[in-house]
Amino acid sequence: MTTYTDIAKMIDHALLKPSLTADEMEAGIDLALKYDVASVCILPYYLKRCAERLAGSTVKASTVIGFPLGGHTTSVKVAEAERAINDGCEELDMVVNISQVLSGRWDDVQTEIQTIVDLTHAANQKVKVIFENCYLEDDDKIRLCEICSEAGADWVKTSTGFGSGGATADDLKLMRQHAADHVQVKASGGIRDLETVLTFRELGVTRCGASGTKAILDECRQRFGS
Repeated sequence: MTTYTDIAKMIDHALLKPSLTADEMEAGIDLALKYDVASVCILPYYLKRCAERLAGSTVKASTVIGFPLGGHTTSVKVAEAERAINDGCEELDMVVNISQVLSGRWDDVQTEIQTIVDLTHAANQKVKVIFENCYLEDDDKIRLCEICSEAGADWVKTSTGFGSGGATADDLKLMRQHAADHVQVKASGGIRDLETVLTFRELGVTRCGASGTKAILDECRQRFGS
């Protein structure tokens, strides 16, 4: 039987819009704590404050690496990851180098993913690898699932939410099919209602990135109780 907690702990509450003010991010952290979500995924500069606010709760602090374009050099992504971990990040969401994927430079793609996964795991934290599926062919998505599986990534993730498209059921089925059992799947982009979360859960998704957390979880409480 599905419970409120089952769904709340699927939600990574996204505070990533570049126009967010500090007050709005504080309110977002308050909301995440009130609804007891899985994590707050916040703009990197505010991560340290976020981690301090979440300390002692069951809500994790997370942020983004190489976001949203993925085209940073590996050394910059490493520096971002190291800073995030030092600031208290428990889960890092890293965008692959989309240009290298589309160029077929798979050795470079694999090396970068492995580098960030190893760095993050050495600090006993977790990493989600964002594909930005709207720009990719199915063969690219499958190869990325294979690379992430080999690298030991904790999640494969559909989208940044800033591309030309978000999570789709077809992509999630494909990712769940081709990622190893030890790799979880996160949906992100265009998730605005409970029904979508429940549908994706049935496909094997364990996390959903969302900014409309309140509406989703208010509906969840009405349906499943608190």
